[in-house]
Amino acid sequence: MALRSDDISINTIIGDGSAVSGNVRVNGFIRIDGDINGNLETDGNVIVGEKARLLGSIKAKSVIIGGIVIGDIIAKEGVSLLSTAAVIGDIISRKVQMEDKVVFHGYCISLNNEEKFTAESERYLQAKAIRSKVSLA
Repeated sequence: MALRSDDISINTIIGDGSAVSGNVRVNGFIRIDGDINGNLETDGNVIVGEKARLLGSIKAKSVIIGGIVIGDIIAKEGVSLLSTAAVIGDIISRKVQMEDKVVFHGYCISLNNEEKFTAESERYLQAKAIRSKVSLA
């Protein structure tokens, strides 16, 4: 999952020792080395550093995980889990890479075909929303 040359400028950094509580929505590339307790959404790329912890879902163009994510990841272009990564949640992406020693617990939907990816993503998200409503009742 190579980043294009126009995708290398990091717009937002949540540094080591920083903590954010609440949903985060940013434009462009974000790097997280601290903690987020909330969902993260961007139209760009995400890097979750080795010491970072995120309790919430991620929606982005592509995601590289080196830390801990407890939540779902939706990344149209790709998800890469480094050897230090731990992900407890589902992954939906067109391309998924996992190094050795990754901890991953969840479902993974990875379809390269654009139409099939979009259809399956929507079907999965609808089913998940229904399951959450049923479990709340």
